[in-house]
Amino acid sequence: MRKMRTVIYSMAFAALLCAAAISAYSQELSAADKDRGMQYLETTKKSIVEATKGLSAAQWNFKAAPDRWSVAETMEHIAAAEDLLRGMIVEKGMKAPAEPGRDLTKNDDAVVAMIPDRSHKAQAPEPLKPTNRYGAPEAAVKHFLESRAQTEEFLKNAPGLREHVSDSPLGMKLDAYEWVLFVAAHSERHLKQILEVKADPNFPKA
Repeated sequence: MRKMRTVIYSMAFAALLCAAAISAYSQELSAADKDRGMQYLETTKKSIVEATKGLSAAQWNFKAAPDRWSVAETMEHIAAAEDLLRGMIVEKGMKAPAEPGRDLTKNDDAVVAMIPDRSHKAQAPEPLKPTNRYGAPEAAVKHFLESRAQTEEFLKNAPGLREHVSDSPLGMKLDAYEWVLFVAAHSERHLKQILEVKADPNFPKA
């Protein structure tokens, strides 16, 4: 009987040590990181609203070339991607396992640097290609603002954003917080695309 109690106590002690080790490895989202993420979401949101404000139908629909997106198509893509990416974080990213010992600062900075870099071109996946799903460019902006509000609410309130790590198209794993940065960086990437269209010498004056 005494031997059995000794075995049970030993197993319980080992479990406590394991839990302590996991706790020691867990990396909480700092207030500074949360502020950085929120500011990035807010800044990109405001810039997109400013870049698309007051456009005429001709300006919304102008294409620099037949195979290039218009401002309207780019805005639709931004709005649709906000939904899809946040859904991936909630449904998959937040269910992924942890990966202790990651260089958080390096990975955070990599997302913010790599995603907006338009020197590296990428094809939009089929579900995110423009199809006029919102009916009008202004409706796409409205949808984007509503979806961005949900993303910001998620960042504010979701626990354990550093505790779930999943694969990404960057060839590196991202935790759920870094995926939120990815959402903001994606909108920055396509904000640049909108500005490129508007800077075209043939862009309508009105």
